[in-house]
Amino acid sequence: MSDERTVLLFSYGTLQQDEVQLSSFGRLLDGQEDAMVGYRQSLVEITEPEVIRTSGKRFHPIVEASDNPGDEVKGKVFRITDTELKAADDYEVADYKRIQVLLRSGNSAWVYVRA
Repeated sequence: MSDERTVLLFSYGTLQQDEVQLSSFGRLLDGQEDAMVGYRQSLVEITEPEVIRTSGKRFHPIVEASDNPGDEVKGKVFRITDTELKAADDYEVADYKRIQVLLRSGNSAWVYVRA
């Protein structure tokens, strides 16, 4: 690996699946349990055939900020490269946008939320 910068990516959905990681990054990621505090999760219907084929799912989880500070969305945080972050951007459909959030652990990570 080059001296490429690494960043944290939080996933609460399909980016945790082996087949999605292999397809998007060419490797399996090693993740740590964490959570987004003050967010709630629902589902969005995916219409992009390639994404459905890769994930095996037509409905993917999606999160948005909640008015309830007690709400949280559990998932995993992964250490990836800038290049892999761009690959994750390519995988996600237009329903999502990437933002930085402060996780329960105190780490700041990129995450895809409702656009």
